[in-house]
Amino acid sequence: MERSGTMRFFTKTMYLSVICVLLGLPVPQVCGQQAEFADAGYKKNEWVALFNGRDLTGWTPKIRYCELGENFDNTFRVEEGLLKVRYDGPGYAQYGERFGHLFFKDSFSNYRFRVEYRFVGSQCPGGPGWALRNSGVMVHGQDPKGMQKDQDFPVSIEVQLLGGNGKDPRTTSNLCTPGTNVEMKGQLKLQHCINSTSPTFHGEDWVTAEIEVRNNEVIRHLINGEVVLEYNKPQLDKRDESARRLIRGEDLMLSGGTISLQSESHPIDFRKVEIMVLED
Repeated sequence: MERSGTMRFFTKTMYLSVICVLLGLPVPQVCGQQAEFADAGYKKNEWVALFNGRDLTGWTPKIRYCELGENFDNTFRVEEGLLKVRYDGPGYAQYGERFGHLFFKDSFSNYRFRVEYRFVGSQCPGGPGWALRNSGVMVHGQDPKGMQKDQDFPVSIEVQLLGGNGKDPRTTSNLCTPGTNVEMKGQLKLQHCINSTSPTFHGEDWVTAEIEVRNNEVIRHLINGEVVLEYNKPQLDKRDESARRLIRGEDLMLSGGTISLQSESHPIDFRKVEIMVLED
């Protein structure tokens, strides 16, 4: 019987991992775990919808203080063909730092990811001031099965999505690094957030955010088709407690991981969620 593309990929990955161990080389990591990416099971260089416009098939929520799979007070929902993040239930009388993430079922390494998003309405009462019109896409993320119940963010690379306040400059598609670091122009960057060069988007207009991910080599952020940020060598941060639980051996480099969408106290809509797996 012919093996599926995914099975052939996993077998190849396991074989390469064994060779790495025998030769004393670092094993590729997906946030501290042996790399098993779904790239091989997808057509190359074609956009594929990850959100079907009807329900959350293929997606699993992990909200702080909740078990994996518990969609607290219907935070993540599908209405009018949109993937919506809302805080209008009785459990959100106060936000209570219930940071949430909606994880796609597959992990990836070499791809382009694209969302169309808009911020709407008012922030949930009790949400942090910095989280006003703030959300994000997490890439190179850890498996949510390994997250602590009270963990606020997955160890990951965050492409931070921000909306303007109506008067001040505020870039979007910035970089934040929960449990991770990156390099820029050959220098290790230890600060938590780095701004992009994007324009500011006030109001409730739709914005297209795209992320090009090339394994451990380079990650690029694009807004409406223009590159606004680029960096290299995403890696685990030994200073971070959650990251330390994922480190295996001496190698900190990340070559891929999960993708998730944030709930961070301000309502947001996603109209399209798509991926294009790239040729190596």
